[in-house]
Amino acid sequence: MTTTVERLSCADVDAVSALLPVVGGNTTVPLLDGTQRTYANLDYAASAPALEAVAARVTEVLPLYASVHRGAGYLSQVSTALYESARQTIARFVDARPDDVAIITRNTTDSLNLLAGVIPPGGRVLVLDVEHHANLLPWVHSADGHGHSTTILPIARTVAETLVKLRDELARQRYALLTVTGASNVTGESLPLEEVIALAHAEGTRVAVDGAQLVPHRGFSLAATDADYIAFSGHKTYAPFGAGALVGRRDWLDAGSPYLAGGGAVRDVRADRTVWQPAPARHEAGSPNVIGAIALAEACDRLAALPPGALAAHEEALRGRLVAGLSAIEGVEIARIWPDSAPPVGVLTFTVPGHNPGLVAAYLSAEHGIGVRDGRFCAHPLLAHLNASDGAIRASVGVGTTSEAVDRLVGALSQYLSDGPTSGYEIVDGCWAVVEDTRPLVVVHGLDHLAATAAAACGPALDD
Repeated sequence: MTTTVERLSCADVDAVSALLPVVGGNTTVPLLDGTQRTYANLDYAASAPALEAVAARVTEVLPLYASVHRGAGYLSQVSTALYESARQTIARFVDARPDDVAIITRNTTDSLNLLAGVIPPGGRVLVLDVEHHANLLPWVHSADGHGHSTTILPIARTVAETLVKLRDELARQRYALLTVTGASNVTGESLPLEEVIALAHAEGTRVAVDGAQLVPHRGFSLAATDADYIAFSGHKTYAPFGAGALVGRRDWLDAGSPYLAGGGAVRDVRADRTVWQPAPARHEAGSPNVIGAIALAEACDRLAALPPGALAAHEEALRGRLVAGLSAIEGVEIARIWPDSAPPVGVLTFTVPGHNPGLVAAYLSAEHGIGVRDGRFCAHPLLAHLNASDGAIRASVGVGTTSEAVDRLVGALSQYLSDGPTSGYEIVDGCWAVVEDTRPLVVVHGLDHLAATAAAACGPALDD
């Protein structure tokens, strides 16, 4: 597959979707006009659907599931082997070094909170104000309890100026850790990671990368970048089964405070003392998410098996198509952090000045079957930088996204600005919703009470 965006036809753009189909790729949703439309999922940055291969792998291993690490039974031994094999696969996917350790967590937030708890006492942490709250709040709110301090450095107008500020701050003050996003969950942009890591290492500072948006979109190599830690989530990596990972240098993780106190994390417990295991067991107390880890490993293997450059070309083409379409609509403004940043991953945020982002998102869903995100995306300081403190709209793509979904969004926004909504909308429990929504609910266990409520509101049913 060529990597030149302009030369990619619709068939080329959609080739990755055919190579790695996702569960629910053909799901239809009801529209206000009474028709059904294939759901256009443009919310991959929040949670990506499972790959069909991941769902099949989960189905395959569920009959083999049992306790791990301490069971003598045959299935316990099989589950243990599968779990530890998954750990190795996950570490290999981010090109871990031989002495790195991979800890299975719940998600990126969990991983970074874990890492915040093992910073050596007295160590200082440096973080930019461009970060997702998952890579901001753990360092700020754990500082007092863990004996370290945190500095939040404001970004500058350009990447070049931000790098200068970062270099000067690292030289001014000794930091144990710099933690930085691999790709913004708002705009898809990033600082040049290898340059950032080199600046930090020159001053004896370790670097942790929030890879939640980078790993599933571009991949990542600990060995090639020389980053010290990478954190990422299964639910953004096409394995939404509750597992994530923290992979990196062993020493802090071997010596730091155990993330959870409980069984499996200890070697010996007496009334007057506890002897803890080294990592990874030290931070995986209790029964681990075996199925989630296996699912994440399968997703990693499937992504790694794509032709080199295919995923990047797929996303660049879709994002380029979206940028071109939105730029042609008067009244739509695309957000950008820096004018000199490298090509972003498949995440794009825009505003429609004079129109509430929640209303626009509700309209796109109800009248066009499009799923986007609205709000401040757990990145409030960054939205303030972008002059969007009242919120914005985010569209994000992934392996299951087709060119039709992107084109539908562009057409729907153009129609919204020219014709307006066909229905009334109101705020219900803080969210925009259709007034007297008549769309049928999906028939699935768990929504029964909602269906009953809707039927009661409509009065007694009439015979045909």
